[in-house]
Amino acid sequence: MIKNRLPPLDPLIAFEAAARLLSFTRAGEELHLSQAAISQQIRSLEDSLQVKLFTRSHRAVQLTNEGREYQHTVTAILKQLAGATMDIQNVEFSQQLVIGCDQSFATQWLGPRLKQLQRQVPSATLRIVASDDYSESLGPEVQVAVLHGDGNWSGFEVARLFDEEVFPVCSPGFDHQDAQRDWVGWLLQAQLIDLADSHWNWMNWRLWLGGNNIDQPLANRNLQINSYPLVIEAACDGLGVALGWRHLVDDLIRQGRLVRPVEQSLTTDFGYYLIYRNNLQHDEIVLRFRRWLTRQFAVDELPV
Repeated sequence: MIKNRLPPLDPLIAFEAAARLLSFTRAGEELHLSQAAISQQIRSLEDSLQVKLFTRSHRAVQLTNEGREYQHTVTAILKQLAGATMDIQNVEFSQQLVIGCDQSFATQWLGPRLKQLQRQVPSATLRIVASDDYSESLGPEVQVAVLHGDGNWSGFEVARLFDEEVFPVCSPGFDHQDAQRDWVGWLLQAQLIDLADSHWNWMNWRLWLGGNNIDQPLANRNLQINSYPLVIEAACDGLGVALGWRHLVDDLIRQGRLVRPVEQSLTTDFGYYLIYRNNLQHDEIVLRFRRWLTRQFAVDELPV
């Protein structure tokens, strides 16, 4: 155990002061202890380490080589501990907003709008927990979350933000001239970028085509990625055609990095939901986030 190999904290503090000041008397004055108490703590530390840290004379003390080496480590660790203590105290007494979301929403939608969000909650410390694992994105510290699903999250208040609408997207430079003339034939031959995700309710190309009554075999479905942000980045780079979720890819379409080569889309019963804990529905910081988010998606203000 680490505990069995560490000396007590008080002798370390006494050693740091005495080593820095090269005086047991001045160290005692700084720490509001007597010279004898400092001397006793240093001796206790030396006995514990079985190493002599100081050489003592009638009027002065000097660090030994071992003491000087030890001083460097002890001083650095005590400074780090003091800094970490101040950090955690500041967080403890400041307002926090801990937002959970999946990687797709975090990267494609929330990330570009963090400055806007900070202006809505200027006094709060923002913490974003971006994970496709619900145990993290809906973990005990998360106050409010935005997640894809069917709206069934037991123990949480849930409000639908937007429906799931999915459509093909590609880079403007990707060859899509034949898409309007024969969109089915074009898609069946095009290089498709597929999302190979473990979530059963995330759509892939076979599900999308099936939802549009197309059951023919695909010629080029040989690029699969298990991260939706990387799927979209690959499409932006011209590597193929990806499935784009409305709202998640809208910014990229407006910026001209992606286009919709065909008009066909597919709407499902799933969607993105705002999820928050029952005991936080009146929390002012959470309320501000909810109001800002509902304005972004032009949905009705959520009841409190």
